[in-house]
Amino acid sequence: MQTKPFRIGTRGSPLALAQAHETRDRLMAAHALPQEMFEIVVMSTAGDRITDRALSEIGGKGLFTQELEDKLLSGDLDFAVHSSKDMPTRLPEGLVLSAYLPREDVRDAFIGRMAQTLMELPRGAVIGSSSLRRQALIRSLRPDIEVITYRGLVDTRLRKLAEGQVDATLLAYAGLRRLNKAEVVTELLDPERFPPAPAQGAICIESRTDNSVVNDLLAAINDAETFAAVTCERAFLGALDGSCRTPIAGLARAEGGHITFSGMILSPDGKQSHRVSGEGPAGKAEAIGAMAGERVRAAAGTAFFENWS
Repeated sequence: MQTKPFRIGTRGSPLALAQAHETRDRLMAAHALPQEMFEIVVMSTAGDRITDRALSEIGGKGLFTQELEDKLLSGDLDFAVHSSKDMPTRLPEGLVLSAYLPREDVRDAFIGRMAQTLMELPRGAVIGSSSLRRQALIRSLRPDIEVITYRGLVDTRLRKLAEGQVDATLLAYAGLRRLNKAEVVTELLDPERFPPAPAQGAICIESRTDNSVVNDLLAAINDAETFAAVTCERAFLGALDGSCRTPIAGLARAEGGHITFSGMILSPDGKQSHRVSGEGPAGKAEAIGAMAGERVRAAAGTAFFENWS
């Protein structure tokens, strides 16, 4: 029986800490364990420290995970809690995404200072976003407004918006809900028209493949439908070599042992896009996502991807 606390690795942002606390609380309830059996270990990652440039310019998604993964592999952490959409599609050897918490709302939230909705923004308005997917989707819907790169913690972005540095911004509704800030939202964007990032709204837990004690502990809080849906979306991303350099959207829904998937790739300027869909047994989620990625890659042709790097 485990006698020392399980060490939970997390980034130090308010959202990351909220996710780590939710994970700890679910484990306490599932196993009737006291809070003293869990130690939350806060770590700074390169992605947290470098906030003045787009992620695509400084190395992509791994910037939010490498320090935590190094500590997992060394045994200094028992498991780590992440926003699933921050995870690279390829994990270091010896690590696995062992559990997903029940998924939150997947939609993007529009927060406007001078207009309540994206389509009501006046011509020439400035909207800030750090996501190439959001930037491309905005440009496809509103080519008449200016889109700028806009990074930082949620509170930082909201402060910059209030100060007038931009006229609007977009954030994941799931994160705002977890931070109890849903009231700032002026419009929730339809996921059919404005599809989310693969794995958006899902919290994942990463652990060592050889740590059976921890993996058994985590199995009790794994949500099977979220696991299947995000596995499908990550496979789609992986088939496209997806990273922070690529505007890719994808959403899978698993219910009753069946999974449906829709995906989209865009050119960074939003002028070109390709959609794809797939469905089948939830047990084949990974294959369904990967096949959708291969199909949309073939449909788009090699020229479509030339300006993605």
